[in-house]
Amino acid sequence: MSIEPIQPAYSWGMRVVALDDLCNDGSYPGRGDGECLVTAGVLGEIVNVGQVVETGEPVYLVEFGRQVIGCTEDEIAPVPAGLLPEEDEVRP
Repeated sequence: MSIEPIQPAYSWGMRVVALDDLCNDGSYPGRGDGECLVTAGVLGEIVNVGQVVETGEPVYLVEFGRQVIGCTEDEIAPVPAGLLPEEDEVRP
């Protein structure tokens, strides 16, 4: 029996913000269990989208600075418009 994948709400390359403190659940190597990896409000970019095999739930690999963390949709949100400068904005 296969699980139907759930369509991801976010896409690769999207800028997102951490909604809560993201702590190590034991899957991040070299850091202690429960150690805070990213604090709420930090901006990142989705660098890959996958899914949990057992549930079909989307998982996002988000680059926050120099670390990439696996996140679920309830842990991140798109960066609100106006928070970041537009890419094609002319700078003096």
